[in-house]
Amino acid sequence: MNASKTLRKALAAALAFSLAAPVAGAGFVDVLDTPAQMSPLAAKSLLQGVARAGNRLVAVGQRGHVVVSDDNGATWKQSSVPVSSDLTAVFFVDDKQGWAVGHDGVILHSSDGGDTWQLQLDGRKANDLLVAAMERAVAAEPSSAAAKALLTEAQRYKEQGADKPFLDVWFSDAKNGYVVGAYNLIFHTEDGGATWESLFDRTDNPKFFNLYAIRPVAGELYIAGESGLAMKLDPATKRFVALGVPYNGSFFGVAGAGSSVLVFGLRGNVYRSDDAGKTWAKTDAGLPAAIVGAAPADGGAILLADGGGRIAASVDGGRTFAKVALKNPVPLTGFATIGSDRFVLVGPRGATVTEIAAR
Repeated sequence: MNASKTLRKALAAALAFSLAAPVAGAGFVDVLDTPAQMSPLAAKSLLQGVARAGNRLVAVGQRGHVVVSDDNGATWKQSSVPVSSDLTAVFFVDDKQGWAVGHDGVILHSSDGGDTWQLQLDGRKANDLLVAAMERAVAAEPSSAAAKALLTEAQRYKEQGADKPFLDVWFSDAKNGYVVGAYNLIFHTEDGGATWESLFDRTDNPKFFNLYAIRPVAGELYIAGESGLAMKLDPATKRFVALGVPYNGSFFGVAGAGSSVLVFGLRGNVYRSDDAGKTWAKTDAGLPAAIVGAAPADGGAILLADGGGRIAASVDGGRTFAKVALKNPVPLTGFATIGSDRFVLVGPRGATVTEIAAR
């Protein structure tokens, strides 16, 4: 499936600018054991995700950098982080409780709006949890070839080390949440991240495609992934069931447009479903590059952005889109709205505030 190549290309500029992992040897210190270095350039270096925590903006990026802004992006201050792994995504349920995820199986939690962070999970512990979960699955069904194959894969992940990234995080409240990542990694918590459960065997993903995004739409929980993979949680079986999207390129995100669900990704491709994923139709968002981010806007509109810094808006449930001209577009990996006509864009140049160009 050549998943490693796809992963390097994913999220436009984000992963392309990620640092190569250090080589073990004399003087080697694991990034999982090294706090993020404080830097005056943290807000101007690669940032890969941004979220709102109440009225605050929180952005995450390379080397474990987390920066926060209380003035809509005019100024930023760096937060204390216990690891220096590259961070890929951040999500807050309110103005205090938030989670960030990243490379090396990192899950971080903040209870003070992003000022300080605690490590909840890393790739070493994640591998142990994954193997233990698959061993239980085999013990429950000793004759199951599928369970044995999953155990073998989990053991291979552990042998490879704590290198695999989480790529997205979502919580419904301060207790219940999910993280997803490379090679079918998916974990769930019901206690705010104090403990995590592997759902490696709860997905219709036999080729272990990368899982890039997880979000709810109209009461249903969706995952978007590599090679056209889209899944929806079946509450009865507690399993993520594959959906028949007619596209085999990677989807980097999922978003709601009213009651419709959108999946989006490579080469500006967007697909919309008005019936909870049963059928899909292609939508032209007018974005030529990989679409890497989405955000709600006033009046129920949905905004999509591609890696080149172009934004398009839909006010009709994702059926049609119109270009949003920005005064200062820059390459981006994510964005957030500031009021009705301003945006903070994060990407290889750090955080940039821009606004809609005068018509």
